[in-house]
Amino acid sequence: MTRKHEKQEFVTVLVRDPRTQKEDSWHSYIDYEIFIHTNSMCFTRKTSCVRRRFREFVWLRQRLQSNAVLIQLPELPSKTPFFNMNNPHHVDHRRQGLQEFLEKILQNALLLSDSRLHLFLQTQLSPEDMEACVCGQTKYSVADAIHKFASLNRRFPIEDEEEKKGKNDADSDLESSSSGLGPSDDSISCGCKANPASEES
Repeated sequence: MTRKHEKQEFVTVLVRDPRTQKEDSWHSYIDYEIFIHTNSMCFTRKTSCVRRRFREFVWLRQRLQSNAVLIQLPELPSKTPFFNMNNPHHVDHRRQGLQEFLEKILQNALLLSDSRLHLFLQTQLSPEDMEACVCGQTKYSVADAIHKFASLNRRFPIEDEEEKKGKNDADSDLESSSSGLGPSDDSISCGCKANPASEES
């Protein structure tokens, strides 16, 4: 029973580190880091990190809803004209709402099967490029896009340390565990970049 419990799938999602990004000389927006750590077979990468802005969450919810009309999707935090990017309380309230939204989405097996969700969480593709990829209008597949994004971005420092350790251990033990944060391909994580897409935060 203990072993069965240990093998239970989990998905941890964190929405954190809000940052103000300059769109042009007059406009700015806030984006948020989305960190995923999971052992779920549904995910191409077991650890990933991207940055997304509010309007991209709006796009994701609309697309998920249109593909799962019988499911009542959780709401996003309301978009208010009184939202102030310079007010830490406003920013944190939105961050919490976005995290709760993703937590609920990731509990639904049907929504987890939507490729748009995986591209949203594990690549920095724009909504237009995500849509094109899912519709087969790109030269790369969904899995290709996720692997490409991970390979182009740095790993977390802890993973680099673990990989060095892993290399030393590999000499004495060729069978390394895929569940550790060592050289396992699935543990590659990406540095977070701002998406150049645009609109209000």
